[in-house]
Amino acid sequence: MSEDRLIALEIRAAEQEKTIEELSGQIAEQWKVIERLQKKLEALTERFLVLEEQATPEIQATKPPHW
Repeated sequence: MSEDRLIALEIRAAEQEKTIEELSGQIAEQWKVIERLQKKLEALTERFLVLEEQATPEIQATKPPHW
């Protein structure tokens, strides 16, 4: 193997390692965002359910007049 080819492969490996590290960091940041959004969604869902319970009057179960 020629020295130039070896150097080119070493450069490519170093660039790929850097890219992998950058992508790993981005994935870690995205997971943080996802976790925050999941917590917000859970909180909003809970608030919605509470508001829905407060807004919906309790409906009495009655038989239709023809029974």
